[in-house]
Amino acid sequence: MGVVLETIGKLIAGYLQKEEPGYEPFTPSDPDHLRPIMEPGDVLLVEGNSRIAGIIKYLTQSTWSHAALYVGPIDGVTEPDGEPHVLVEANIGEGVSSSPLSRHLAYHTRLCRPVGLSYEDRHTVCRYAINRIGFGYDTKNIIDLMRYLVPMPLPQRWRRRMIALGSGDPTKIICSALIAQAFEAVRYPILPKITRAGSRAARREILHIRHSSLYMPRDFDISPYFEVVKPTIVNGFDYTALHWADKPKPVADNDGPFVPSIEDCETSPSLAPLTAEADAARDLPAEPKFGAVA
Repeated sequence: MGVVLETIGKLIAGYLQKEEPGYEPFTPSDPDHLRPIMEPGDVLLVEGNSRIAGIIKYLTQSTWSHAALYVGPIDGVTEPDGEPHVLVEANIGEGVSSSPLSRHLAYHTRLCRPVGLSYEDRHTVCRYAINRIGFGYDTKNIIDLMRYLVPMPLPQRWRRRMIALGSGDPTKIICSALIAQAFEAVRYPILPKITRAGSRAARREILHIRHSSLYMPRDFDISPYFEVVKPTIVNGFDYTALHWADKPKPVADNDGPFVPSIEDCETSPSLAPLTAEADAARDLPAEPKFGAVA
């Protein structure tokens, strides 16, 4: 019976992980900007395009369907082309594994950084996740998988429970639960439940730990304790340097004035007079060099 359930579970997992055709991210990740600014402990949120990604986005009412923890290069683990594995993540049918950053660069992503986390605690968070590489996903528990087959219309208060439904085995972890557990190891908050002391003499917030299985990828985005880091802004954004499709791209010309191309003139008729002026300028006799004898 166990073999039959596992076979059915693998079939369901394979179906859920298939990519949907026609996906095109609005803002794909720029690896040259993203890689240099990432720090251990950062959480990378991914839009995703698999069948299960679409269902998770529906259940969570969010852009994000997956989360991975950036831990820096893992010793001895690289791709065949030499790219190091720098992420730890959990996937249905695959379990907890490491992966290179390039795995998610075709999708829309967001980088969330825990604010004020000490170097020691960053190390603890990363080590917690790395130590769980190899934890599996129990495909024999088909009820745990079948909840993703049909995106039923559920009330808002039930959606977290729908994501968290499972066998309860601590070695069978979904992506956001793995990262939540890692931060819980150092008592770093994500979205704790908050109560307020009723006494006038002591008006303070009291935090209550949520169960890690109730966390969703979007929680790192909306958390007041995580900073959204945007590579374009960090690397210095200059809106005047942008090249818009309906405007000609300036070309440096050391021999004379800017000469628009034929394509530029076709798309912007107003540039045609500039071409005539440039041609006339090129026909002028060369000016004598400074100090030359006439």
